[in-house]
Amino acid sequence: MKQQANLIRAGQVIEHEGRRWTVLKQQIITPGKGGAFIQVEMRDLKTGNKTNERWRTADTVERLMTEDREYLYSYTDGDLLVLMDPESFEQLTVPLDLLGEQAPFIQDNMTINLHLVEGDPVGIDLPPQVTLEVVEADPVVKGQTASSSYKPAKLSNGVKTMVPPFIEAGERIVVRTEDGSYVERAKN
Repeated sequence: MKQQANLIRAGQVIEHEGRRWTVLKQQIITPGKGGAFIQVEMRDLKTGNKTNERWRTADTVERLMTEDREYLYSYTDGDLLVLMDPESFEQLTVPLDLLGEQAPFIQDNMTINLHLVEGDPVGIDLPPQVTLEVVEADPVVKGQTASSSYKPAKLSNGVKTMVPPFIEAGERIVVRTEDGSYVERAKN
């Protein structure tokens, strides 16, 4: 399916120069002189090589349609994720690097959305939020609560994030899987 280059988004799969690419990042750049263009960072599905490409916003690219299927995360085996189909209980292995920066947020028995193009895995979506425990949190500085300030904390998965001053070590919080940012205290 043809689409304009300015509609390219991260996670899409496109065909370019006879190869399939998954889009990692995109940025529309409007220089002071001349027309706008889109800068796209993408990864070759077969070789795993990354490249950057530029298109004018009016150019068209071939977008491949993906099939989305839900799987359960079982475990990680080296640099492979082992997933299970919840209906047929068949196991599927996919490369860990499909997760990118979201890899630390995957949890046992988590339901994930796998994107497939002609049966080949090309992308993974995690749930938008996960609940994790705070293992380290800096102490509150007296008088710091007057303004809305955040302090650094380390989560049980090793990711560092900023949390409000009232969050202590040992508490469970909800964070976004997209960027690891604090959402709220866990309700349970």
